[in-house]
Amino acid sequence: MTEIIGGANIRHTLAEGEAQLRAQWIAKRASRDYLTGRTALVDSVVVSLWQQANFAAPLALAAVGGYGRGELFPCSDVDLLILVPESSETSSYEAAVSEFLNTLWDTGLQIGHSVRTVTDCLLEAEKDITVQTALLEARLLAGNRELFQQFSVAYRATLDPSAFLKAKLIEQTNRYSRFQDTPYALEPNCKESPGGLRDLHLVIWAARAANIEGGWVGLASAGLLRPTESRQLALSERRLQDLRISLHLLANRAEERLLFDYQERLAKALRLAATDTRRASEVLMQLYYRNARRVMLLSAMIIPALTEYLAPNESLEPVPINDDFQSIRGLIDILDPATFERSPTSILECFKLQMQRTEIRGMTPRTQRALWHARRRIDEPFRSNPVNRQLFLSLFQQPHLIRVLRRMNQYDILGRYLPAFGAIVGQMQHDLFHAYTVDQHILQVMRNLRRFAMPEFAHEYPFCSRLMVGFERHWLLYLAALFHDIAKGRGGDHSQLGMADVQKFGEQHELSDADTDLLSFLVENHLKMSSVAQKQDLADPEVVREFAALMGSQRRLTALYLLTVADIRGTSPKVWNSWKAKLLEDLFRMSSLLLKGEVASVSIGVTERQEEARRLLRQRGLRDGTESELWEQLDTAYFLRHEPEEIAWHTRTLYYRVAETGPVVTARLMPHFTGVQVMVYVPDQPHLFARLCYVFTRLGFAIADAKIHTTRHNYALDSFIVVSADNESYRESASLLEHAVAEQLSVDGQLPSPPTSRLSRQVKHFPIAPQVEIRPYERGNLFVMDIIAADRAGLLYAVARVLADHEIRLHTAKVATLGERIEDVFLISGKKLENATSLVRLEQDLLAAIAT
Repeated sequence: MTEIIGGANIRHTLAEGEAQLRAQWIAKRASRDYLTGRTALVDSVVVSLWQQANFAAPLALAAVGGYGRGELFPCSDVDLLILVPESSETSSYEAAVSEFLNTLWDTGLQIGHSVRTVTDCLLEAEKDITVQTALLEARLLAGNRELFQQFSVAYRATLDPSAFLKAKLIEQTNRYSRFQDTPYALEPNCKESPGGLRDLHLVIWAARAANIEGGWVGLASAGLLRPTESRQLALSERRLQDLRISLHLLANRAEERLLFDYQERLAKALRLAATDTRRASEVLMQLYYRNARRVMLLSAMIIPALTEYLAPNESLEPVPINDDFQSIRGLIDILDPATFERSPTSILECFKLQMQRTEIRGMTPRTQRALWHARRRIDEPFRSNPVNRQLFLSLFQQPHLIRVLRRMNQYDILGRYLPAFGAIVGQMQHDLFHAYTVDQHILQVMRNLRRFAMPEFAHEYPFCSRLMVGFERHWLLYLAALFHDIAKGRGGDHSQLGMADVQKFGEQHELSDADTDLLSFLVENHLKMSSVAQKQDLADPEVVREFAALMGSQRRLTALYLLTVADIRGTSPKVWNSWKAKLLEDLFRMSSLLLKGEVASVSIGVTERQEEARRLLRQRGLRDGTESELWEQLDTAYFLRHEPEEIAWHTRTLYYRVAETGPVVTARLMPHFTGVQVMVYVPDQPHLFARLCYVFTRLGFAIADAKIHTTRHNYALDSFIVVSADNESYRESASLLEHAVAEQLSVDGQLPSPPTSRLSRQVKHFPIAPQVEIRPYERGNLFVMDIIAADRAGLLYAVARVLADHEIRLHTAKVATLGERIEDVFLISGKKLENATSLVRLEQDLLAAIAT
């Protein structure tokens, strides 16, 4: 291509070459061919233009970075180094270099460049590890070969391989922290995230700094990798390269994130098909996560070996542990490389020792390698061995459990021992509220439970910590957490399937009948307490009585409460909040009173509630009889659905303005800043609930609980608990809410249009089908309305408008938000609910409202 002289011709030839590479990629999916092919194509263009330039000084042109390495992805930058002689005047080359670079930019290539002397290069490399790394991969393209050789010799002379590796590891630590130290993000960066291409690059860079060439084969030849490990690393690298090439081609830009927008199309491009229970994108992501885990594992094995290779440590006297293991510099080490092959039981013993001994921080490289290669010795005979079963069970009774369990998962030991767990490793949950893969969620739940048992974390959740300390054999809860979601992705009810798994586990591992029954109960019902607390009316004594009856004992109740708190906290940082904590604790305490026999019923009658409310009013200085005028307008239903403290609060606010013509609005902080409670008292008016929903939405609050009541003299006496993502704002929110709600209720006119909102990208690409179910309530002449939909601003307001249009009266609302998903339960009444045709129309209108 050196004969090409016209810029347009170069652009045309470059476009033709890119199109040919794309066609070959689609046909063959050969990443190495694509990368070397594009590198050669760009080489020919760059060199051709360089040869046409008129340089007065003898300059050298080099490719650096990924381009220098010969791995030019579809939209990667083309990084160039222009070396100039030390004695050259800037004027002798500045204009020609500028013209050369401008011509390159005109081709459409993304050019990164630097113009430096050899001395400049060395100074910049000393200051910046990124520059030093890019120069490590410098490759001469054209120009002054002698100058480039001078640079190469000088660069090598100043390169300290050991210091280089240390700097790259610090850089890796900082990079990991930007991605929360996990490869299991919903939208990982295939280049920079832990387990991405950068981890592999780091190993290759360190090897090249140590003068080990030839990539993975070269590392194997140097004795730092086994041939099987070399092949596994090459395979992992190729998979990441395949993914990155496809991603660039789909996005038509240098996009490194596996965004939801691309996951389904990427799966199709890589010829991955959906299964009966999983989308093609979920298959893709599971493969990605497992590959990332393998990359992290193998690179973590080779880095210590490279460190030792570059700077051998003085041999330290090992500390004997037993006949199979010793400790070296705080790392557990096998005395015999064949230990795990000779005695597979020692695999579990190795992890148990790590749990028991606080001085052990990890494993030596040879122990890691031996463990990785011996993992396949965990087979059916191994799992059936009574010694191994008891050893595995004992792991859950050791300190430092979670840290070592994560290591067992990383080395595929946990998944080999429990094949059901192995099946969910790397399995993403696109349910709009889980932020982790199933295996990582399970380990996160176990970690939360473990923290309840550790005194140093008692300040986080004091009530849970007190319960955990008093719970006999609390390690059983770790097993319950291990199995609670283990059947995800199989199809069917994962709670029932998981219960069968844990029953079998209990029998095989000789747990007592009582312990096996407890585990089965917890796995089967692990969603129950959350559902009751968030979706049912805890002021209804029958709801609490039925739940307590299901629990059957205080031990089961305590176990389920602890598991539920840990489970919700382990789904996503966005899901847990103080309001949910209060609901769960209230349900626990009320059920506990029933199970302990301290009360016959958690309910108190109208008379008792009134007497307690009067006592509270007297404490505030109100005279006897002050409440009479207001209470004459309140029926039995009001007193049964409100706690005495709420009744007293309402009465203090309203006793002197029972016939107030304008709105009365008051707000107060909930205990522990779990939200703001807002009371609204106003002559009843059409669309009142919808108007209130509108103003709460406009102010950035969501309704978590609502009690709607109409007095005998036709006043609305409504009480709401509203929550916000920013708990700190609650202190300033009460007065703001009072003013805004009162202002909205003072304005007549049509209901405002719903606020415009956009669905999140996650909801857009993993939609949830909206559901509406209306059924008769078991108690009273009311109906229960369940709504499930993707959350968005103004959703509840849209529902309220439909109810108002159909003349449906709302009595209570329980709003549960699970990440991007809402599951709301309403108690409603109205004539149209009793007519089949009207009911169908209502459901259709609701579906239309929540689907838009």
